Amino acid sequence: MSNQNRAGGKELAELLHGVTHRVVGPLQGLMVDVVLTDSRQARPGAMFVALPGSTVDGHAFVGQARQRGCTVLVVEEQWWSRPLALGDAGQDGVTWVVVADCRKALAHLAAAFFGNPAQEMCLIGITGTNGKTTTSYLVEAMVRACGGKPGVIGTVEYRFGDSREPASLTTPEPVILHGVLRRMADGGVTHVIMEASSHALSQERLHGLRFDVALFTNLSRDHLDFHGDMESYFQSKRRLFFKQLKGDGAAVVVIGGEQPPEINWGRRLYTELREKREARSTRTAPEGEVGEGETTGAGPREVFDCGEKEGVIVLGPARFSANGIVAAVRTPTGVWPLNSPLVGEFNARNLLGAIGVGVALGLDGELACQGLTGVARIPGRLERVPASSAAAIFVDFAHTPDALENVLRTLRKLAPTRLIVVFGCGGDRDSGKRPLMGQVAGRLADVVIVTSDNPRSEEPAAILRQIETGLATNALSRRRAEEMLGRPDGRGYDVIESRRQAIGLAVRHAGPGDIVLLGGKGHEEYQITRAGRRHFNDREEAQQQLCAISW
Repeated sequence: MSNQNRAGGKELAELLHGVTHRVVGPLQGLMVDVVLTDSRQARPGAMFVALPGSTVDGHAFVGQARQRGCTVLVVEEQWWSRPLALGDAGQDGVTWVVVADCRKALAHLAAAFFGNPAQEMCLIGITGTNGKTTTSYLVEAMVRACGGKPGVIGTVEYRFGDSREPASLTTPEPVILHGVLRRMADGGVTHVIMEASSHALSQERLHGLRFDVALFTNLSRDHLDFHGDMESYFQSKRRLFFKQLKGDGAAVVVIGGEQPPEINWGRRLYTELREKREARSTRTAPEGEVGEGETTGAGPREVFDCGEKEGVIVLGPARFSANGIVAAVRTPTGVWPLNSPLVGEFNARNLLGAIGVGVALGLDGELACQGLTGVARIPGRLERVPASSAAAIFVDFAHTPDALENVLRTLRKLAPTRLIVVFGCGGDRDSGKRPLMGQVAGRLADVVIVTSDNPRSEEPAAILRQIETGLATNALSRRRAEEMLGRPDGRGYDVIESRRQAIGLAVRHAGPGDIVLLGGKGHEEYQITRAGRRHFNDREEAQQQLCAISW
């Protein structure tokens, strides 16, 4: 899929319809043939939108965009009100558009530029700390099995039909997002399943979109380097339901899991949605608030539907094994026969969330479950490495304490001889979760090798030391990896900065009946260090290490 703007251009006056603004300079008949936020790409016919950022402010590059001949410059009122050092604005043929919020304006302008493609399809938004990607694959399979043509925008890729594009961001910036949506609409897509990240919601990338169904999977510690605290993190997720859900949309909320009730964010969201629905029965809500017909749901035991069709979705008697999950799921529309090759209770929650979306969409239960049966592999999500090894090797994207605990508990239930985990934590991200992940690994695994993830600009050794402080609270003692892995009953942990070396030691020395988890990077095809980005894939690395042994 190409990320180029739509050919042909649009009249500026048409793009600005619905945006509170003022114009300085020419307007009538002015055409815009590209919308961009990178001043280096500015040229005649382009509209440059100056986005404020946490480290870099796009307004600092307005002069560069102007020098490159940019036709339209969109800036914020607070910047415009400062003394301008750019000469006589509006007197050199450049058109200035002054708005209150460039991020909201960009979302509107991008949607209008591409002809508001989202309005031509059913939009399904999925938000939460863990489970978004897995659930997007599940909903995609259900929609396809029921005769729809799904498109997916998420962490792994943006895809529809035979079109595939590696994801730059889980939820892309508006120009890319609406360009992808335009191609999906033109390609006959009926349902768009979109992972809505907390960053995207906070940064107004989804401003103006109205979702038919919104799903909340869970909330646990992550991204606190950006949000600051869990309350702010929750408020970002909450926006999907209170600002961007259609008035007759359905809100599916997963409630359950290992969290104690006092920090069950799903139950809190469910309660707030019910209160909002009850309040709306006696007043008219401002534009953008959740309307009548909103529905919520929860799992792993129940999914609530708190709209006009109030009901409960319950996981009936279930059988969990290494071969998957078999259960009868009771829904307001009847019993759905679930037979999924995915393993673990956390995947049961993902499946119930997906079924909640299916109920909200009015899908046929039997056909939808046939689709679920076909989803045997999610890239980088408890994905088994196809390799000749005495041990079973898995890769998983688990990069939060909650996600790591879920996957280790699932693998522990498979009764391995030893559970070996190789993991690290990303640099330039929430450092507070590092010792917490060390505690989880030390409590649930037999052998732990702490290694680099994506250290980015941080010193890798400093990250590893923070993880080790959590490991030190457990009974595992530090031993050389070769020593403890070389003995069938070997237990303990080691710290090895090189991810390649750490993976090699784990997969080469794991014995019969052992399970090896390579955690943190999942589907990723790269590793980011101070030296830059290089190709690195955990699955490939494990296979190559094992092939080297066979030679």
